[in-house]
Amino acid sequence: MKIDPVRLKDWEIAYLAEKNMKTIYQLGEELGLTKEELLPYGHYIGKIDYKKVLERLKTSFNGKYINITAITPTPLGEGKTTTLIGLVQGLGKKGKKVIGTIRQPSSGPVFNIKGSAAGGGLSQVIPLDKISLGLTGDINAVVNAHNLAMVALTARMQHEANYDDKTLVKKGLKRLNIDPKRVEMGWTIDFCAQALRNIVIGLGGKMDGYPMESKFHISGASEVMAILAVAKDLNDLRERIGKIVVAFDKYGKPITTEDLEVAGAMTALLVDALNPNLVQTIEGQPILIHTGPFGNIALGQSSIIADYLALRLAEYVVTESGFAVDVGFEKFWNVKCRISDLSPNVVVIVATIKALKYHGGAPSLRPGSPIPKEYFEENLEWVEGGCENLLHCIEIVKKSGAIPVVCINKFSTDTKEELKLVKKICEEKGIRVAFSDHWLKGGDGALELADAVIDACKEKAEFKFLYELNEPVKERIEKIAKEIYGADGVIYSSIAEEKIKIIESDEEIKRMPICIAKTHLSLSDDPNKKGVPKGWNLRIRDILVYRGSGFIVPIAGEIKLMPGTGSDPAFRRIDVDVNTGKVKGLF
Repeated sequence: MKIDPVRLKDWEIAYLAEKNMKTIYQLGEELGLTKEELLPYGHYIGKIDYKKVLERLKTSFNGKYINITAITPTPLGEGKTTTLIGLVQGLGKKGKKVIGTIRQPSSGPVFNIKGSAAGGGLSQVIPLDKISLGLTGDINAVVNAHNLAMVALTARMQHEANYDDKTLVKKGLKRLNIDPKRVEMGWTIDFCAQALRNIVIGLGGKMDGYPMESKFHISGASEVMAILAVAKDLNDLRERIGKIVVAFDKYGKPITTEDLEVAGAMTALLVDALNPNLVQTIEGQPILIHTGPFGNIALGQSSIIADYLALRLAEYVVTESGFAVDVGFEKFWNVKCRISDLSPNVVVIVATIKALKYHGGAPSLRPGSPIPKEYFEENLEWVEGGCENLLHCIEIVKKSGAIPVVCINKFSTDTKEELKLVKKICEEKGIRVAFSDHWLKGGDGALELADAVIDACKEKAEFKFLYELNEPVKERIEKIAKEIYGADGVIYSSIAEEKIKIIESDEEIKRMPICIAKTHLSLSDDPNKKGVPKGWNLRIRDILVYRGSGFIVPIAGEIKLMPGTGSDPAFRRIDVDVNTGKVKGLF
């Protein structure tokens, strides 16, 4: 069936492609899975029992490991997930056994401005509606496990306020002396809900909870989500969940989920979620979808378990880091790879002519507003100016020792001269560059990119970390700020300074890797600064410690851990065909 992506919307393309979907049993058979290893969720979605597969294939060689990242994006995005899917399709067309590993779409972006994270045009993952609207319930499990910890904490605070020590002992409880001003965790929800960023809870009488200020973060920023992404097995998951610090007592001692006796129940909610989800591209290649942390405010990676599985089952594994090189790839490089003991052969940097113009002097772009006409007119000066950002991103990847490949995600409005200019600039630096037309042509449009990646995989990568864990915390933060972002230095708030002193006094915490929360719209901490900003300092206003996932999380600039819903959100166009039950309007 010939599908025209120019004429049809993404959800219409997805439904047409679903008519030729492989069943989950066909996918499992092609991957070499046994019946016991495949856990069907209907006819076209399944989970994989990771433990059984990894045990059976423990002596198998790993495939080639490819990371997809991007230059600093515009607010509209540059099609990074779509490129990953296109590359998987292109490698499939080349006869390679390939698997993609991506994160699960969050309801926040799906119903807001960014839309689903399932690709677009002829490079999509299907079934689109199921993937975009909950899949097999992993995010719900994360939300429930996270909020159960807060239920346990707030209930304990209420009981300690209402009962004396003798009564607490009779109830099987000991007084934890929780400091209501030092509750670290907050609540989580899988929507962009700015009204919940700062709240007051426990209003009413003494049976209605403990009155205090509280907060919500989006599910992708939950430490529970981060733990699901980095856990290597159920034992590791259980141990990490028990280390989550929910609050501090009045003497400054951390209170963990283990102290609240809720860690076991939280883990029970996550057992099924530890198994990656198996779906397919519209051309039938397998994709593992697992976990959903955001790249700007969290780790931004699909799970280590999904990558372990894929590398045992395929010749080529293509994974993605959230947002740009300075954000998602830096965390992939220095956090995820450090925990997983994996290293990439190749890193694909996605760029568009639109983004290059954006960083080279073109008018600003706003989600939900029409793209200014200047973006559709040839302007070599803007393209060349924007290549400064691209070259900066290439240098970041080269610092890791991985082999960079630049992918120009093509659009019909790109001119030959603009494309030729980008290729010339990259080749002058000795960098492979490939054009890809996967949105319009699927795998056939990504053959040039597939060839470039296959060729790059033949080179030996000399992977190395940016910093060592025994370096002081400030030294590591400043190394990221200067060598990755291009900052002159780092300015710390008094709160951040005080927390660094506490971190440096703890032998375990001070050796955790750094996972900076920062805007994805600029190399700097100011989303309005385009290109490669000069003469600026990274501002660290706070530092969080995620003991369970094992990260030190500096909060840079004005970044929020709960995004807001815009004035023209996607939910206005999503509906259901009441005759067929099909969801329409997803993108």
